[in-house]
Amino acid sequence: MLRGVGLGKVRIDVVKKTARKLMESYPDKFTTDFEENKQMVTQLLDSSTKWMRNRISGYVTTLKKTEEKRKAATTTPTEEAPVESET
Repeated sequence: MLRGVGLGKVRIDVVKKTARKLMESYPDKFTTDFEENKQMVTQLLDSSTKWMRNRISGYVTTLKKTEEKRKAATTTPTEEAPVESET
């Protein structure tokens, strides 16, 4: 059984493409907060349904969280400072 294995969520291509396009066009307008992203998607996209808006907002939130984790991983030094011996 695949219990505990990190399987991803299935999202339709329209959600992914729209979210990535919005992230490219307005990178500073989105945060890791779903509610703020939902309001921003509502302002930027007029014709999306409630279901589509929530899916896009959720995916944008996931992308921002992933982006922040990657930035944090690259700024954290991977090498430890050498330990000086007392001799």
